[in-house]
Amino acid sequence: MTGGSGKERLVDMGRGVRSCSRRVFLKGVSAAAGLGAVGRQVVLGGEAAGVETVEVDATVRYELSPHLYMQFMEPLGTNDSSVEASWDHLRDCWREDLIEATRGLAPGMMRWGGLLCSYYRWREGVGPREKRVPMHNIVWGGIESNQVGTAEFVDFCRKVKADPLMCVNFDSDGRPQFRSAKGRSRSGDAQEAADWAAYCNDPGNAERRGHGISEPLRISHWQLGNETSYSREGFDVETAAKKTVEFARAMRRSDGGIKLIGWGDSGWAPRMAEVAGEYVQYLAFHHMFNPDDRRKPVLAGERYRRDPEATWQVLMDAWKQNDAKIREVRDSVRGREIPLAMTECHFAIPGNNRNDVLRSWTAGVAYARILNNHQRHGDVLKIATAADFCGTRWTVNAVIVGTHPGRVFLMPVGLVMRQYREYLGERAVSVVRTPAGIDAVASRTGDSVYVNLVNTRRNDTVRVQVRVGGKDVIAGKGTMLVDDPCTEISSENCREVMQPREVSFRAGEAIDLPGASVTSVKVEIA
Repeated sequence: MTGGSGKERLVDMGRGVRSCSRRVFLKGVSAAAGLGAVGRQVVLGGEAAGVETVEVDATVRYELSPHLYMQFMEPLGTNDSSVEASWDHLRDCWREDLIEATRGLAPGMMRWGGLLCSYYRWREGVGPREKRVPMHNIVWGGIESNQVGTAEFVDFCRKVKADPLMCVNFDSDGRPQFRSAKGRSRSGDAQEAADWAAYCNDPGNAERRGHGISEPLRISHWQLGNETSYSREGFDVETAAKKTVEFARAMRRSDGGIKLIGWGDSGWAPRMAEVAGEYVQYLAFHHMFNPDDRRKPVLAGERYRRDPEATWQVLMDAWKQNDAKIREVRDSVRGREIPLAMTECHFAIPGNNRNDVLRSWTAGVAYARILNNHQRHGDVLKIATAADFCGTRWTVNAVIVGTHPGRVFLMPVGLVMRQYREYLGERAVSVVRTPAGIDAVASRTGDSVYVNLVNTRRNDTVRVQVRVGGKDVIAGKGTMLVDDPCTEISSENCREVMQPREVSFRAGEAIDLPGASVTSVKVEIA
């Protein structure tokens, strides 16, 4: 297999254009070299011209939060039966296959809510299930059974070892369309939020204990307001800031140790910090974006299948929009010591959150670049995500929940987040040198340095040596995700495609980064 260029041959498949030669090549290498342990001098996807250097400065910089790979759960009604499909209604418990998949994902933090919280009344989801009141899901349609509520959500978080984050009903964010439904009030005031904090955290809370839960549920993080600035009919920034103070004071009377997140998007962050900064520990913003050219779209519908190379180029540059959004918010509060929380973030490519390009490995590599960007902003970005959590239909989810047991699988974004979560050190360190086309970030815990490497060259293998502080490493091992960029994951092939592969090397040895690969390594230094 020497002398091959690694370039892909495009073949016609119906109306679309697919790349197949590289997929066949990878299978051939797997059979010959054993991709269960990708090691020294194994070339995957092309011939490497020579050894290049990835140089890491081992000097620690800032602390990295374990909440950079957060997920969030929201009942999405008729749009995507996310929560209802995740609950086993016959056994009154979470589906075991979802729990198992999420434990591997290891999100660090799970958030309850979203737009739903503008009309969510928490007392409808506590107490005996046979007495719980169903609710009309105003935004997402349909009726929610409320069989999954506060205690069930916390139980899920405990099972997957994630910190719970609750979004409170922030007086319906001032939006009149959320204040009532079917003749029932849907707006929650500061006292209702304070009661919720007490229900969860007060050891002696009579209401919770009356429901048979003797020990506190212990929720330390709470978000006040969700996308409050996104509607002209809702609160303005002055009203929202004053309400943030009102809610914070009330909730802290229930528990003085909770951590609160105020809303700071759409240019609100400076004023929110000025008025409510002493009451909140974070400012939140969201980023759902389409990297495509709206005048000449490449990704919309099934167009991405027609030109894989153009699709690759568009998605490889998507991180730039993510970077611009984060910089906009952080620059607006520069000089103020207040961390940021990007509690929702994902692609918003036309297709009602269901564009199938997000099933492709091209999207997986694009998401890796976005996660690298989040880590680069980790000095101020302390809570972040890159996906919705789970559901049956949306492709912006990290996890797809099939209607039958055993049909739960991770989407490409979930596969990358799972890998990155395992290779995150306590503090950031700098990557000071990389070959062209390699996007890398690094972190450190003690004498272990973690490096995440994304090969943004679609076709070409890059052979690299990892050096830390100008010295060869003692040894390294890690995990690689690589596949044909056009491969799309589904419940039928999820155990065959985009499978993690082991990487290992000794001091002085090079490793091969195939085109379109995402590699995470842990290296030991003296």
